[in-house]
Amino acid sequence: MGRATARRVVTRVRAGVATAVRPDTVVGEEPLEIRVGGRALAVTMRTPGDDMDLALGFLLGEGLIGSAADVTSIRYCVGRDDEVGRDGAVDADGRPTYNVLDVALAPGVAPPEVDLARNFYTTSSCGLCGKASIDAVRLRSRFTVADDPLRLDAATVTGLPDALRAAQRLFATTGGLHAAALAGADGVLRAAREDVGRHNAVDKVIGAAARDGLVPLAGQVLVVSGRASFELVQKALMAGVPMLVAVSAPSTLAVDLAEEAGMTLAGFVRGDSMNLYTGAHRVTLA
Repeated sequence: MGRATARRVVTRVRAGVATAVRPDTVVGEEPLEIRVGGRALAVTMRTPGDDMDLALGFLLGEGLIGSAADVTSIRYCVGRDDEVGRDGAVDADGRPTYNVLDVALAPGVAPPEVDLARNFYTTSSCGLCGKASIDAVRLRSRFTVADDPLRLDAATVTGLPDALRAAQRLFATTGGLHAAALAGADGVLRAAREDVGRHNAVDKVIGAAARDGLVPLAGQVLVVSGRASFELVQKALMAGVPMLVAVSAPSTLAVDLAEEAGMTLAGFVRGDSMNLYTGAHRVTLA
């Protein structure tokens, strides 16, 4: 399978002088094609690992499924697959790359409509690209978060980024990954995932929760290591998460969607401070 990290030789330079030539650990980045019923749906650039959770979280975040019960199997396409009828990706030596997944939907679950307006291509930097319009991504969640009774004190919220950073095992060796985690009102992380793409990290952690039968994620907080984009708020909403905590800034559309949905959105959560953009009633202040 693909590797989450790799070793590369680098030249260390300080003050314009080469001080050392040594190996360095670099984060892995490889394409993953997600198929549904043998038909290509999406390609994302991701860090290998937790691929099936990523696929499950992606389908949930796009409103294509409502829970893990809507999926009967997820498997790698490794070479010729008679059932799918297409080849899985192989490297130059003919070995499977494990970069193609096929998802089988449960009976009665409508397959996605694959057309030019509904094809997905994602990158590690910008997330989902190529949708026809903003209306195409303003999906209606199957879950309502506005009435979620979640309440946290301010100190618990500001402690979440440090808890997330402590859970970033691969970041400690590469310095090149985003992370996402789920936490309860007590501030204890229930699960954390890392990926070169922040959207993939969110898909992985939500997919893991869905696989454990925990969706909708009522009473949970989604914590992300970077900024809060529209897409991340959408993913949280589609999983029934009532609060999103981001280390960096939100976008205008992220704030608008959170406000519309009744979600709490906290940005610039650093040290002992934060900005509450929406849903401030869920954070207990002195």
